[in-house]
Amino acid sequence: MKVAPISFADRYPAQLIVPVFDVFCIFAGGLFAYWLRFGTLQLHERFWLAMIIMALLVVLLNTMQRGYSSWRIKRLPAMIARLAMTWLILAAIATSLIYFAHAAERYSRLWVGFTLVSSFLLAGGGRMLAQLLLRRARRQGRARRPVFLVGPGEQLIRVAEGMRKYPAEGYSIAGVERLAGGLDEETIERLSRRVVESNACEVWICVPLEMGGAVRSIFYALRNHTAEVRFLPDFRDMHLLNHSMSEVAGHLAVDLSVTPFNGVTRIVKRLEDLVLGSFFSLLVLPVCLIIAIAIKLTSPGPVLFKQFRMGDNGKHFKVYKFRSMEVHEEPGGKVTQARRGDPRITRLGAFLRRTSLDELPQFYNVLQGRMSIVGPRPHALAHNEHYKDIVESYMKRHKVKPGITGWAQVNGLRGETDTVEKMERRVEHDLWYIDNWSLWLDLRIIALTIYKGFMNPNAY
Repeated sequence: MKVAPISFADRYPAQLIVPVFDVFCIFAGGLFAYWLRFGTLQLHERFWLAMIIMALLVVLLNTMQRGYSSWRIKRLPAMIARLAMTWLILAAIATSLIYFAHAAERYSRLWVGFTLVSSFLLAGGGRMLAQLLLRRARRQGRARRPVFLVGPGEQLIRVAEGMRKYPAEGYSIAGVERLAGGLDEETIERLSRRVVESNACEVWICVPLEMGGAVRSIFYALRNHTAEVRFLPDFRDMHLLNHSMSEVAGHLAVDLSVTPFNGVTRIVKRLEDLVLGSFFSLLVLPVCLIIAIAIKLTSPGPVLFKQFRMGDNGKHFKVYKFRSMEVHEEPGGKVTQARRGDPRITRLGAFLRRTSLDELPQFYNVLQGRMSIVGPRPHALAHNEHYKDIVESYMKRHKVKPGITGWAQVNGLRGETDTVEKMERRVEHDLWYIDNWSLWLDLRIIALTIYKGFMNPNAY
């Protein structure tokens, strides 16, 4: 039997190479920082001890955050973001150890800072270079993993299209076994023989959920093969949210609809809101004072409009906005959306709504922890009740904190949702944001919000 050639990436996987590289980065960064600070490379033994501790912590933290798992399907921005979180945690631990050990006089703070910065740049740069070289090689047809596909023809076509769409992941088709109906003994024997003849490194079982029983038979047929086996279920008729695999109560689970903000990501999101929220709050404070005075002088009533909205995990909270309408009451708790030429809107209010300046008080909601700078816009509770049974997966928007701006808004989907189609498009963009969240996506949305300006013809 001919054995498939083993690529360099498979012979020396990230789990072996990258931890060694990270240790090298810490020591190289420490030596460089010592030379910058003291002008010599003759380190005192206590600095060597500090670098050893930092190197061990880096490897431990990266292992805990799965930073050394396979790079083949990892996105570079997510990889760098996870690396940055590792170094931030390392910085917090290092400074805490120095403080509580009363060792500030024995360790230069500049040396610690230079070591962390230079080692992070070296580790991040090395990852970027390695990913770019691997992706280039895979696009050129090298460093590829041959895959044998098993399943109905329609499903196999979609999987093959995905391979062509993402050539940088480095998969190629070594063979195909189309399943027209049920599995019989002849089909199983033929499949086992063809997998051996194909020299495939992996076997992908691509079947819809109603054929789930076939997975066990195929898996059993491949029990004597060394090829990796993956199950690619067909969820095309289900709107999944941040789907992944997990282990609960000792059982393997397919997460179909979960929040992306758990553990470290929740801390990252909250730090982002606190840092940027504080900065923007101070920046817009003079503007808020001017607007508050203008509202008081131009129409009777309170400066702020307060209304309950639905937040993270369905919790109700009070959202703050600058009042843009005349004070009025609507019968029966009904909430009527603002429309073009709405007589309830004041002249100043029309300007505030058109420029989104009426949303500025929501930075206080962000600092409270009830909203985020970026996230799905919160709708009135009455609108939630109306649309939750009309728009599929509408309530999944509430698995994260609502935001001042969002992916839907920077794509022009704001203002009145007078048709179901408009709301469906907004929800579709909100769910895409939740499913694809990253720190870099948040920063991109914030940048797009500022770049496109506050003027919007759909806001009235």
